[in-house]
Order: sequence, then structure tokens, then C-alpha cells
Amino acid sequence: MKYLRWVMLCLLVVGLIASFWFSQGWLQLCAGLAVFLFGMQCLEEGLRQLAGSKLEQILARSTSTSFKSLLFGIGGTLLLQSSTLVSLLTIAFISTGLIQLAGGIAILFGANLGATSGIWLLALAGQNLSLSPLALPLLVFGVLAGFFGTRSKAAGRIVLGIAFIFLGIDQIKDGFASFGDLDMTGMQAGGLAGALLFTAIGMAITVVLQSSHATLMLTLAALASGQLELGQSLAIAIGSNVGSSVTTAFVGSLGGNRSGQRLALAHVLFNITTGTLAFCLLGPLTWLVHALAEPLGLGDNSLIQLAMFHTLFNAMGVALFWPLQERLARVLIRWLPECAEPQVLITELLPEQVVEPQRTQARYLSERALDSVEAASGAVVQELGHLGRLSLEVICHALYLPVDQLARSRADEQLLQAKPSHAGFDAEHLYQFHIKGVYGDLLSFMGRMELPMDEAHQQFWVSCQLAALQLVDAVKDAKHLQKNLGHYLDAPPSAVRDAYVELRRHLLTTLHEVRELARSDLPEDVWQSRLRWLDEQAAGFDAGFRQRLFADVRSGRLDGLQTSSLMNDLGYASRIFQSLRNVLMLGSEQALFRELRQFGDEQESLIKLS
Repeated sequence: MKYLRWVMLCLLVVGLIASFWFSQGWLQLCAGLAVFLFGMQCLEEGLRQLAGSKLEQILARSTSTSFKSLLFGIGGTLLLQSSTLVSLLTIAFISTGLIQLAGGIAILFGANLGATSGIWLLALAGQNLSLSPLALPLLVFGVLAGFFGTRSKAAGRIVLGIAFIFLGIDQIKDGFASFGDLDMTGMQAGGLAGALLFTAIGMAITVVLQSSHATLMLTLAALASGQLELGQSLAIAIGSNVGSSVTTAFVGSLGGNRSGQRLALAHVLFNITTGTLAFCLLGPLTWLVHALAEPLGLGDNSLIQLAMFHTLFNAMGVALFWPLQERLARVLIRWLPECAEPQVLITELLPEQVVEPQRTQARYLSERALDSVEAASGAVVQELGHLGRLSLEVICHALYLPVDQLARSRADEQLLQAKPSHAGFDAEHLYQFHIKGVYGDLLSFMGRMELPMDEAHQQFWVSCQLAALQLVDAVKDAKHLQKNLGHYLDAPPSAVRDAYVELRRHLLTTLHEVRELARSDLPEDVWQSRLRWLDEQAAGFDAGFRQRLFADVRSGRLDGLQTSSLMNDLGYASRIFQSLRNVLMLGSEQALFRELRQFGDEQESLIKLS
């Protein structure tokens, strides 16, 4: 499959080179489109770098009501000039709990309305207005801004993006003007087949270019140069709207997060319903556009009429769906309910497990989350919750005990006294198979964060790295503990075996208490008091256990080698507790990190905006 992709890419490159050789107009058109898309990328990157972690603060203030969410969607699309990008960012926000589903749906409505802004600007500028003279000084200022610090460089990136967009627009117009042999006006769009054809063309171009703005830019240029009729361009505009939801649907379906999938489905339903309605009413809407344009003296201006039509049918879709937001959210939740969280994550040890398990990987880390500091932070906390659950299960298995013992306030004494069953309980295997991959994914994800962060988020990021390391250290200590524990639990009854049973009991009790404290919703002072009690219990056990060991040495029940093994393993047990305790304390000390205390919860609670 990999080689097939390379072959297809090589064929595409060769085909483009050949087409450029034979057609200068085609080369100009493709070059203009490339410059236009590059300008949109520069604009997007500059805005994200300039906003940094403040984007989430703006989001929190701007999505408290449905109307504010609508305005946020319109404003975001106006700035980024990409409704697809705003939709994907919204999926990232909702997947990490920053916004609720109904608010995300309202943002999508706004994104569709905001997508009409670009076409209006281009239509008002007209075909005869050249934007290149404006672009040239912007290029100079954009490059100069890159020499005066990080924020200035981000602002310069925005200016360069606008300049490249202007240059791309002019290049596309020149390309269509010189590409005279392209004339689709002979294809009648008045019939159903013609309208369907041009709707499909608009959808296909948008899917390939990943930008409805670029599709509409091409449509405007072809319309202005006489290579498209107005009716054909209206059908393409409908197709571009439907095509913009394909990327959203694809990204949303890839992630395991139900909230993102629901929002992606909402976007698809909105765009397909709106597009279908506009297609069915294409005749009446075309008449209405003419009726509105004639009194304004714009009856001959097909560019303005295309912009008017695009705004009209998007506004019609928003008006249709606006009263249905809450109902749509409830329907989507019913259609796509939350996946039942398994009681046990490591399932290859269960007797009924017959399928070879897959190596565990990260569940919540998506590339789109890296577009926002807060979305990335929320994804990391979710993944730390996942790693925390896995770590507790591996430590429990290192004690040769089933995971359900973690939930019991009183351990099963018969299980504690029983000889271990060694089948599948090897902690080294469990570490390699379930911990190492998730930890590596976490480090890789955090290393790819390039957005600027304020001091609070930088400290939070370091705390996340430390928490992941502490969890992994706890598992590694459990691996070392398991060696002697398994050996002596398998031996006949003796003082050393009794000591290892006692150590096993203590560590299981400690794991239970840590898990319960992580899941609790206690007031801060009560929570801290409970943690201090845990510290006292752990310190008391360590002191008492050492005293009992040396008493047994004096009485001859233990020899020096057995005592040294028990002392070493007591140290491993103490370090396991300290590592897990440190994870809890990191959550307590960092305001942005407090939800990490929930790492033992079945739902792996996230950061949420109040």
C-alpha cells in the first residue's frame, strides 16, 4: 500500500509537469491556486501563534450562549477564511470538553455564514480590480516583522498570508483569462442532470482542495471570464458547501471521542440538508436573487448575484436549524451514545479472552488538538487518565491479584494467602505491551506542541510530563517487586512468605486508598487531610515492618539474605506509593491540573471551563 501511494504520487507529479508544458494557462491557474492556499496557511498559522493560549479564553467568553457561539463561528471564519478549519478546531474543542455539543453546533452555523464573507469581498472587488499592487508592500512589511521577536513574527505571518492571498487571486484571474479553451457555458445547467453535474464538480473540488473558499474563488474567476454561466456557478456553490463537511466527517469519524463524532455528524446533516434544500429550490432562489439585485442596479453583475445566493441559502439553513439546536443535540447523543467504559482495560488475562490483544496506544491524542493550547492540554489530561488506569492495573497484576480487588475496601484474604498463578501476569510483558506505547505517544504529542504558551501553561506542561514519568516509575518499581514476590509466595509456609503476604496486603490497600482519593470529589482541605492520613499510614507501616523484620532476624526466623530481599522490596513498595502520591499532589498544586486527580476514574475526567 505504501509503494502504491508513492507510485500514484509520482504519476501525479509527472502528469502535472506534462500538463504545464502543454498549457501556459493551466500552469498560471495552478500556480495562482497554490499561492492562494499557501496564503491561507500563513494566515492560519500566524493567527494561531499570535493568539496562543488566549484563544481558549476568548472561546470561553464567546460561547456562553448560542448567539455568542454563532458570532464566534462567524468571526473565526472571517479571520481564518476557512469554514473547514473552524469546524475542525471546534471538533478539537468539544472533544476535550472545552465546549458543549449545542455550543459547537451554533459555532458550525456561524462558520457557514462566515464562509460567505470571502466571496462577498471578492465579488465586490470585481474582476477588473488588481490586488497585486496592495500585495507587494504587504510582502515587504510581513518579512520585516519577522526580525522583531516572536509576536511580531506571528503578526508578519498574518500580513504575508494576506499578501499571498491577494497575489493568488490575481494569478487565478490571469490564468482563467489566458486559459481561453476552457468553456463550460455550453453545458446547460438548467436541466436536472446539468445542475447535478456542477454540484458534484463543486463538491469534488472542495474535497480535493480542502477549502470551500478556494472553490468559490475559482468559480468567481471562471464566472467573471465568461467560462461559466451564473446557473452553473450557483450549483457549484451548493456543492462546495456539501464538500466542506466531508473533511469534518472524516476527521470526526477517526477519533474515538463521541463528542467529536456527534459534532462532525451535525455538520454533515446541516450541510447536506441545506444543500439539498437549496438544490430543490434552485429555480425560486435564482429568481429571488435576480429580484433582489435588479432594484440595486446589479442585474448584470453575476459575481454579486453568486455571493448573494451563497449567503441566502446558508442563512436559510441557519434559520431552519436554529430552533432545533437542543433537539438536534439530544438526537445526536441518542444516535451516538457514549461508549461503555470497560471495567478492566488489560483483558488478555481474562479467561474468556480468546482474541490476541493489540498493543495499547494513546486514546485521546489527535493531531487537530495541537491547533490549540487548551485543547492539547485537555487531551493530555485525558491520556494521563488512561495511563493512570493502565498503571494501576499493571501494578495490581504485578502483585498476582485480579484488578477487581482495587475496588474493594477489604482485600480477599484467601487471594492474598494463595500461591500466584503465573499465567499472563508478567509485569515486564504488561509494561512493554500496555504502558510503554502510551507513554511514548504522550511524549511525542507533547514534543510536537509548537504554539506559544503563557507561564501557567508552561508549568502545567512540565507537570504533565512529571506525572507521566511518575506513573511509569511506579510500574517499573512494581516490575522489580514482582520477582521476589512471586518466588516467595510460591514457597511453602514460612516467616519470609508471611512477610511477603503482609507486604502484598499493604500495597493492595494503598492502591485502593489512592484510587479512591483520586476518584473523590472532596473539598480541598478535606482532600489534603485525607492525603496526610495516607502519608502517616504508609510511614507507620514502613517503620513497623522494619521492626518486625529485625525481630524475626533476632529470633532466627529470617536469615540475612531473606531480610535484604524484604528490605529492598519494602523500598519498591514505598516508591510505588510515593510515585502515585506525587501524581495526586501535582494535580493539587497546579490550578490547571487539578482534574488529573481523577486518573483512577472510569470516565477519566477532563479539564472543563466553568
